[in-house]
Amino acid sequence: MLLLMIILSRLVRVYSYILVIYAFLSWLPGAYDSSIGRFIRKIAEPVLNPFRRLRLQFMGLDFTIIVVIFLLNLILRLLALILL
Repeated sequence: MLLLMIILSRLVRVYSYILVIYAFLSWLPGAYDSSIGRFIRKIAEPVLNPFRRLRLQFMGLDFTIIVVIFLLNLILRLLALILL
């Protein structure tokens, strides 16, 4: 079980980095249209789209990515409590 938690923890960390990179790509014009941008968008948007319905945009800032990262870490900690 410990090995499973280590793998899940690293996957959540890598996915969190991908989400942060996705957010930074919005600062660069045309970055989403590059090959790396398309790849990151394919990975990030399926998870982000359901949370976009919650309208987490305030004053021009989108807090969806922060909420998703928080929830991923919360789920990981809950799994750790249950499994370990």
